[in-house]
Amino acid sequence: MSDQLNMRYGCNPHQAPARCFRRDGGPLPLQILNGSPSYINLLDALNSWQLVRELRQVLNLPAAASFKHVSPAGAAVAVPLDEQLRAAYFAEDEALSPLATAYLRARGADPLASFGDWVSLSDTVDVPTARILRREVSDGVIAPGYEAEALEILKKKKDGDYRILQIDPGYDPGPQELREVFGLALEQPRNLFMPDDGFFAKVVTQRRDLPDSARRDLVVATLAIKYTQSNSVGLALDGQAIGIGAGQQSRVHCVRLAAAKADLWHLRQHPRVLELKFRKGLKRAERINAIDLYLQEDATSQELQAWEASFAQVPVRLSAQEKREWLDGLQGVALSSDAYFPFRDSLDRARRSGVEYVVQAGGSLRDDLVIAAANEYGMVMVNSGVRLFHH
Repeated sequence: MSDQLNMRYGCNPHQAPARCFRRDGGPLPLQILNGSPSYINLLDALNSWQLVRELRQVLNLPAAASFKHVSPAGAAVAVPLDEQLRAAYFAEDEALSPLATAYLRARGADPLASFGDWVSLSDTVDVPTARILRREVSDGVIAPGYEAEALEILKKKKDGDYRILQIDPGYDPGPQELREVFGLALEQPRNLFMPDDGFFAKVVTQRRDLPDSARRDLVVATLAIKYTQSNSVGLALDGQAIGIGAGQQSRVHCVRLAAAKADLWHLRQHPRVLELKFRKGLKRAERINAIDLYLQEDATSQELQAWEASFAQVPVRLSAQEKREWLDGLQGVALSSDAYFPFRDSLDRARRSGVEYVVQAGGSLRDDLVIAAANEYGMVMVNSGVRLFHH
């Protein structure tokens, strides 16, 4: 392994040149197997690798993440897909390994945001996973290893320029981390928090049952927001993130964003959406965009004209009432917040998107009002005492 990785530029072309190296002069734990990763690629790769590594450690399941601009668009573990989700993810005829299933779930959380993603995979990349990756618009991938045939499949992406990184799974960066901002060095202990049984110990609501599936989903949501730019809130169901609200200045806006994405995720499984007839030759990304416009309430006339051209037969759009009836079937959703809820408004919005299980730091002056709202909705809420800001 080399001790330095040179890049053409940093975050922007005028920030040139750029490089990656270790301050102690040691070798990098990374190998470039194909392509030339950028500065932003490496930020996504190193953050997303930590996420999938920790999901693997805590849940003992293959894990995947789809990253964009240093936050996950989706994250998931290998929970089998039903036929409805296979259809929603355009994977009816795909042969799926557990790792491929995890990536399909991660990519399917927010396919618009995942367009051109950086992929992180917890396990050695197998052929089914490589075939799923080959069909998607993606910038690159990081994993601890690659089967020979899978690597050859991936090397052909993007006319041979697909960025492929292999990371040493045993690499330990040490307990301290250091960054420099405006010429000043900032040092802190690395965030080594991992959700364990103690994380769920303080249930503060009247309802107290927390089934294993809910614990799993709360772990997925919690580790996803651990690597999401703060403020952040994540919703998860069936082992995958279904909505992540990142980088908002107010807590309720995080919830609104995450819940709106979860709503779209669920609406994409509506029978009318699954029955849409697309124009022959329409690419997968174009179908995803067409579905998004089909489900939007505020599409412009120009957007609708472009939208109508996507279909072999122009479909009748879902009414607000039909959408609401379908969304009422979304239940059992887990929500994790990277800090406490200062007001009950976050729970009021979360409930409309099927949230039943909540973990938050607690410690607000209005904890009693937030707990009362959770009781009103029959939620189970844990006050973990753990804040997970990520900047």
